[in-house]
This record gives sequence, C-alpha cells and structure tokens, in this order.
Amino acid sequence: MKISPRTFSALPLAAAVVCAGLYGSLSAQEKQKPAIRVDVNLVSILASVIDANGRPVPDLTQDAFELKEEDVPQKIERFEAQTNRPLDLALMVDSSMSTFKDLKFEAQAASHFIKQVVRPTDTLSVFEFSDSVIQLSEFLDDVPRLQAAAERISPGAGTAMYDAVVLGSNALRKLPQERRRAIVLVTDGGETTSVSKFDDARRAAIRSGTLLYSIIIRPVKNENGRNTAGEHALITITDSTGGAFFILDDLQQLDAMFDRINRELRTQYLLGYYPNPPPKPGSTRHVEVTVKSGDLVRYRKEYFTSAMPR
Repeated sequence: MKISPRTFSALPLAAAVVCAGLYGSLSAQEKQKPAIRVDVNLVSILASVIDANGRPVPDLTQDAFELKEEDVPQKIERFEAQTNRPLDLALMVDSSMSTFKDLKFEAQAASHFIKQVVRPTDTLSVFEFSDSVIQLSEFLDDVPRLQAAAERISPGAGTAMYDAVVLGSNALRKLPQERRRAIVLVTDGGETTSVSKFDDARRAAIRSGTLLYSIIIRPVKNENGRNTAGEHALITITDSTGGAFFILDDLQQLDAMFDRINRELRTQYLLGYYPNPPPKPGSTRHVEVTVKSGDLVRYRKEYFTSAMPR
C-alpha cells in the first residue's frame, strides 16, 4: 500500500474533563446556574535511562526523577515502569539504490528483529522507503507474516527520509493512545526526494508521541564523500522525540544494534504530570527530565498544546 504525506492537526496529549454543576439551596433560580467546566491536561513523558556503558538502567523509583517544564519544577503524579507496556512499532527500511548492495542483509536483520521485539500484546508494521514510502504490512502481532513482509523489501531510487518519518508517525498516531509508540528507521541518511520538509518530520514525530530510533549505515566514512544533511536532521529529530541515534560503519553491526534497541524499549519509565502553571493554547512547551544519579535520560523534549481552548 503506497501512502503520501498528509496535513496534521494539533491534538492534546491527554485530556480529562470534569463538569460540576453548582446548585444553591435558596431558590429554584439558583439551581439553574450554568455548569463550570475545567480542563486538566495530563502530560505523559516516556523516559529511558542509560548508564555510562550505554546499558538501560532498570528498577528506578519515582523519587529518582526530577522533572521541569519551562524551567519550573513539576510534581510527578503518575509513575510506571514500562517494561511490559504494549508497544506499537513502525520498522522503516531504506531501500534506495544507495543501499541496494546491502538490502538482502538488511531484510534478514529486520526479520530477526521482528522475531525478537514482537510480543503478543505488541504490533509492528513494516515499511520501505526510497523515492516514496510503501507500507508492506498492517500493524500486526503475527511474526511470520511480518517477516514475510520484510522479505518483500525491494530496491528503488531516491530517499524520501522525511516522508518516512511523517508517514510512520501518522500511522502510529491512529492507534490507541494508551500504548507506547516507536519508529525504528534504518537508512544511509541521504535525504533526496521527500515532499515533507525537516520541520514537518520533526513536528509529526513529536505530536504523535513517537520515539524515533535512527540507525545510519555509512557507506562512506569520509564526510566529503556523502550527503550529511540528512544525518544531521535525523540527529535533531531523534533527540527531540526521546529516541536514540546510532551510526554503523559496518552493516554486520545491525543485528547487535537491533538487540540494543529491543532492550531499551523494554526498560522505560512513564512520568505523568499536570503542568503548573497551565500552558496557553497553541503553545510549544519544553520539558527537562533528570535523574539524581546523573545517568543519561532520553525523553521527548517538547510537546504542543491544543490550538484552541476546549
């Protein structure tokens, strides 16, 4: 199924509406006073904590975390370890001619990753992208069907990397909210043919609450011999979402990198808070999460509020 970029509308990260009617006891007229409506937005942030050796840090408690929004400390109201939380994942493989010589190995590594990462409560969809983005399977938990989809990856021309991020984020955004979302994107980083722009990709990923894991396979180690603009763009987008960015000089490292991503996806924390002071409608909010141990924390650095008050 071939898909094309679409326009996105801002949606709240989460909303709970409480309506309370005020009823007086003095007269029937006072009982007709209008209801008061209060909107409270719970912001949810997924955090991965990584030690100095690049390994996920498990078994942390809530008091290990500190959270700020716009430099103002926030009270963490919800805390969950995410090891067993359901996951929806888009696996996106660059099939452009620049990666053609390695395409068979990429497909084999993808098949191995699918077998590792997909659990009964999870779903995964396989995408390929070159001059366009093609979804090779729906979001499924059927490992053999997903592996068969990975084997259908075929070579193309051009690299629509921004479109891949936009369309993967859009597909994940349509799935149920109370699940984790991630994109694992394997590419040589050479953006050439996207309709979408850099900021379209960045905003789509952030708005969907998707963690982006970018794996760059460098066919040429010297920067003078390759297109680095796509690499630098992916670094920025990946950091904004709370995912991770990896560079491989040898395709044989791909299996090990898939293993590392799988471990990280199973060792995450959910932090929920009600922003204080409440943000203005249509604003961009910046978040900072740290741990008292000083370990590295990966998390979504910003979010967008509703464009209009509810």
